[in-house]
Amino acid sequence: MNMKQAVSDWVCEFVRDYQKRENIHTRFGEPIVGAADAFAPEIQGLRQLIGPSHVLPQDVLPDAKAVIAYYVPFTEELALTNSPAGMASPEWARAYEELNYLFADLNADLVKYVSSLGDGFAAAIPEAASEFDQTELVSNWSHRHMAYAAGLGTFGINNMLITKQGCCGRFNSIVTNLNSELLPPDRPMESELCLYKQDGSCGICMYNCPAGAINPESPDKFGAGFSRSRCYEVCLENAARYPVPEDLAPSYSAVGSEVCGKCVTGSPCAFWNR
Repeated sequence: MNMKQAVSDWVCEFVRDYQKRENIHTRFGEPIVGAADAFAPEIQGLRQLIGPSHVLPQDVLPDAKAVIAYYVPFTEELALTNSPAGMASPEWARAYEELNYLFADLNADLVKYVSSLGDGFAAAIPEAASEFDQTELVSNWSHRHMAYAAGLGTFGINNMLITKQGCCGRFNSIVTNLNSELLPPDRPMESELCLYKQDGSCGICMYNCPAGAINPESPDKFGAGFSRSRCYEVCLENAARYPVPEDLAPSYSAVGSEVCGKCVTGSPCAFWNR
């Protein structure tokens, strides 16, 4: 049994079916799924890269052997609503919350699905992903770094992970004890997908950022010139404008939809290879 393909097919079918729910207004593209070795240096080194409170797969599941990471893209139609300068669009804020809701349901069911594949198989949700350090402005579980380790993309100067389908979407991940024979791990991409990092061209995300948070000439410890504080200020402004819709509460967002998305909706890398 090709478990990686089975898991990928399951995720894609779940997302397709989820859009049929009465309170889901957003349309999503076809997800992509990858797997990372839980002991890969790109994962085990995250406490040094991000911070000492970052959780590792073995903290989530004692016998963890792999991380399943997936990317759910938005559509170009949604991106167009969020392309003009100014605050985030209502459609973009709604889509963010709907995807939060989808992630919670998908992960819960994916854990059950993986566990049903055989005796002793298990999976777990990294609850630390919802723990956001408001001082350092980092999460205690980085879905994007897990997706990077799983070979789904490379980081752009906008601090987003660019996949072969683009970066206009979001990532999530779970931990499992499926071994490498059952779930062969992927490796980080070697080719750079960010045009600015390739040859200095593009940089459109810099000009689209309303906070002026992107400056690749001043790299930080993550390898990007990105001001988290400036970015977060704009996200909080949008959160004050867009409370979480009552039909989607509770979700990850307690105070409102902390969104912006200007750096991923108007750039060439928003929808790669489409």
